[in-house]
Amino acid sequence: MTWEDHASLAPYNTFGIDARAERLVHLETEACVADYRVHPHGYPHQTVLLSGGSNMLLCADVPGTTARIAWKGREVIGETEDHVLLQVAAGENWHDTVLYTVQRGWGGLQNLSLIPGLVGAAPVQNIGAYGVELADSFDSLRFFSWDTGEIRTLSHADCAFGYRDSVFKGALKGKGVILSVTFKLSTQHHALKTSYGAIQDELAARGHEASIQTISEAVIAIRQSKLPDPKVLGNSGSFFKNPALPAEQVADIAARHPQLPQYPQPDGTIKVAAGWLIEQAGWKGKRV
Repeated sequence: MTWEDHASLAPYNTFGIDARAERLVHLETEACVADYRVHPHGYPHQTVLLSGGSNMLLCADVPGTTARIAWKGREVIGETEDHVLLQVAAGENWHDTVLYTVQRGWGGLQNLSLIPGLVGAAPVQNIGAYGVELADSFDSLRFFSWDTGEIRTLSHADCAFGYRDSVFKGALKGKGVILSVTFKLSTQHHALKTSYGAIQDELAARGHEASIQTISEAVIAIRQSKLPDPKVLGNSGSFFKNPALPAEQVADIAARHPQLPQYPQPDGTIKVAAGWLIEQAGWKGKRV
């Protein structure tokens, strides 16, 4: 556990903003979390948890303590004929982890390639892209409680995943730290999703059949064509929610715009593409 006073947070947020932390602590191991809990400047004093810094817009210096999640590690903790259980530390880079699984022929995360951030923050938002969400491949996670100092294993049901939502944005918000996430990934008979967004077009343009590898490559290419590299131009990636609308409202819009992308949902609503709506409204490329 390493401490710094008045430390720059520029290296730790994807906008590269040079805000200063009154105190910055680097939590390099899981054990550091327990140590931080009883430290004089630790919990319950003012604490900002810092993961990959891709969902933060630092408009001013940060008072109190900023605790940076920095422990790493990946481990296979279970295998069956068709699946592997991969436990990933919270401080691992998300995209690097996706590539790690793709390179080993493990399916489930390929559509989530090139999403910025760290693994530990991914369940909070239930990150998703191109028809796939983290929840689809989620098995469990380990959660450190600030109140008790205990580590709990939370199941899929415990996490109450929704569309860009989870229990960590509700009942467990600010209650602790995600230490690691375990994914259940296919080793054969992969469920490949290519119908969402421009994946099919990208695969066709490349002359590729759908596979874990080619889908990941297609998603990376699509993302790179739409978003600048945060190392060159600071940004938070693609951050939005597609609205889920009543079927009658979608039918009304589609009557005027037959090319409206539509994605029926289990609850009877229909999800429509926010990007398409923005473009049709003439706001594509606008800056405010």
